[in-house]
Amino acid sequence: MNTSNATGRQQNSGVALASRRQRYWDLRAAGNFIGGGSGTGLIVAAAVAATSGTPFRVPLLLGLALIAAGLTLVWLEIGKPWRALHVFFQPRTSWMTREGIVASVMIPFGVVAAAAANPALTWLTAVLAVGFLYCQARILRAARAIVAWRQKEIVGLILAAGLAEGFALALIVGLRGGIGLGLAVAAGLAREFAWHRYCAALRREPGAAASLAVFGAPVPRRLAFVQRVGLALIAAALIVSLAGVSGTAIDAASAVLAIGGGALLALTSWGMKALLITRAAFTGALIVPVTPIRGARPESAADGKAPALVQRHAR
Repeated sequence: MNTSNATGRQQNSGVALASRRQRYWDLRAAGNFIGGGSGTGLIVAAAVAATSGTPFRVPLLLGLALIAAGLTLVWLEIGKPWRALHVFFQPRTSWMTREGIVASVMIPFGVVAAAAANPALTWLTAVLAVGFLYCQARILRAARAIVAWRQKEIVGLILAAGLAEGFALALIVGLRGGIGLGLAVAAGLAREFAWHRYCAALRREPGAAASLAVFGAPVPRRLAFVQRVGLALIAAALIVSLAGVSGTAIDAASAVLAIGGGALLALTSWGMKALLITRAAFTGALIVPVTPIRGARPESAADGKAPALVQRHAR
């Protein structure tokens, strides 16, 4: 009898489940977040350009194409693609459903806005695009089992990163005036701030060691450095623009700075998103405090208390 009780106490002492990397979302899923963020930023840049009288059809259509391409990548990831229609059935509980609904309204509005060259419709499309990106950010936030995704700071990071990528790409497609450069610098700085807030929150998370190790590896650190170089190049182009200095050589140098900086900022942000979705996505290490034993009553139940894990989730 004593031996049986001792065995029961040993088996109920707790079982640790190690953290492991999720393998359900691959680069195709990362492509959805890349396309959604960059596409949203381009659409917002197009709306700003429409207000100032600058041609905006190219960035608007390119933004819509990036969002559509990202959604197509997710569709291709599904084992039975036509089941994707089920995503529209849970608007009250699913951020994926809300993402799909917003996209199904936004893309037709954007196409009409581009065809009619209508600034008002372009701004409406931009508002819908920001809502779409917010839904994407909340999809990650809702994945509570993944430590790197469940941080509340990830919502601001995804929004800031998408705008920074889009404004950076807008410089490449020709929106290189003072407003475009200023917005690209502001969005890039906002992304840097959001990234630091996110990393600080992740360091406070007890089960985030594996994710932090990924972000602290040499490749992500180089990506972060190159991203800051790109932001510095855009800032240099902005300084030249604000100085009011003109000339063929100066204008060409400013364009090279803006295009080069935009390319570096967008590409490195895409790389960091791919790492976030595919490499840094670890489940949190769990401890199961009670192991079920046939015919034995757990000590915690005998005390009238729920196990620690149950108490934690009940809150």
